Amino acid sequence: MEAGMAKRFLLLWIGMALAALGQRYQPSGERPPMPPREFRGAWVAVVHNIDWPSAKGLSASSQQAQARAILDRMASLNMNAVILQVRPHADAVYASSREPWSPWLTGTMGKSPGYDPLEYWIKEAHRRGIEVHAWFNPFRALSNVAHAASANHVSRSAPHITKRFGSLLWCDPGHPETRQRAMSAMLDVVRRYDVDGVHLDDYFYPYPEAGRTFPDGRSPAQRRAIVDGFVKDLYSQVKGAKPWVRVGISPFGIWRPGVPDGIEAGLDAYEQLGCDARKWLANGWVDYLAPQLYWRDQPRKQSFSALLEWWRAQGTRPVWPGIAVSRVQSTDDPGRPASEIVKQVGLSRSVGRRNYAGHLQWSMKGLMDNRGGVANALSSSMYGEPVLVPPMPWMGKKDVSRPAAQASAGGDKLQIRWQADRSVAKVAVMGRTGRTWRMLAVRAAGAGGVDLNLQGRAAPEAISVSGVDRYGNLSLPMVLAK
Repeated sequence: MEAGMAKRFLLLWIGMALAALGQRYQPSGERPPMPPREFRGAWVAVVHNIDWPSAKGLSASSQQAQARAILDRMASLNMNAVILQVRPHADAVYASSREPWSPWLTGTMGKSPGYDPLEYWIKEAHRRGIEVHAWFNPFRALSNVAHAASANHVSRSAPHITKRFGSLLWCDPGHPETRQRAMSAMLDVVRRYDVDGVHLDDYFYPYPEAGRTFPDGRSPAQRRAIVDGFVKDLYSQVKGAKPWVRVGISPFGIWRPGVPDGIEAGLDAYEQLGCDARKWLANGWVDYLAPQLYWRDQPRKQSFSALLEWWRAQGTRPVWPGIAVSRVQSTDDPGRPASEIVKQVGLSRSVGRRNYAGHLQWSMKGLMDNRGGVANALSSSMYGEPVLVPPMPWMGKKDVSRPAAQASAGGDKLQIRWQADRSVAKVAVMGRTGRTWRMLAVRAAGAGGVDLNLQGRAAPEAISVSGVDRYGNLSLPMVLAK
């Protein structure tokens, strides 16, 4: 009884506050369209300070300010997922009793940055309606053997499971302890942190060097079997811990040279990296696959659209391509214009079986630098309004309670307030002007509301407020009209 009275009092107070603002909206029987969906992600790499933090040894406040700047840029671009590297090489960008603090934070492996970076990223990202997918490198021990390691790093605490390969130190995937260490680290993060996804890239085995391959004495088929078992087990265990957490993998963009016809590659990921991503997609061992399609759409030998069409024919789960925004005006691809990125985002929405649109940008640095005006181009032509992350229908349909909502407009301000129960993780707000509905905002349900600046435009004639659960399921909308 007391809880019900408190809720009614809160809604009454919200109503009085909104009434003071100006024109109030009233409940309406309109039926708005479904909100738009697209996965708009970007990788944030910690290793070698590629994306964040910009240098080793920055203060906690400087690191946090840089994290906020990245998330603010993502929010301004209406992006909805950050793929944050949390385990570059058997270390941790989060508080861990298992592995040492990453040296890319402080300059010294094992030295605390004075706060919990992953916890901070999650709090700030969720406040902006952005998902956080924790990106792990499961088997890399050191990116350079010359790097100093702390006493509790695998290179010193369990050297029997590591092997040197060129300048790299690698944990042998064939050793059970290697797989157990990686799995334990990932499940530890899933259980202790409010992450939305677990993400792996293509570093299962190191890339071959000068014709040499990893010195484990195993055949390519044996390596694939090891990696297959690890991927299958990871999916099962993550879903057993928190079934709403997405599992995504980003393999090398070409499954095998010559597949599909005309495709060329200097690397055979299937044979040399133990990576049979086609099998993982076909067997449903991932919630999404993000092949690294970092080439231009032409020529045919590494065509973005030809590769994307092939990947999307290999299974029923989403394939969201990795797009190399950081290659705009770069030494990796001299002369690549921003228009190539805009084109590829468009292709990601149209080519092949889509299973909901989506893509990931490599990496956030290209968007922060606005190389060749690429951030401006995406904002004006491709990222014009917020979108919801796609659902996971293979996890089953679940009922989501409809939020109670009120709205009011006055001057240049539109205020929307809501009350939602625990089944709601996010709230999607749409507005109608004339006959056209568009998304206005996606926010964490716990925010309780949103204030939007109309910037001289007329207030929408109708407002729709829907709840979204952790799986992406949508509630019935509450519609309010003038």
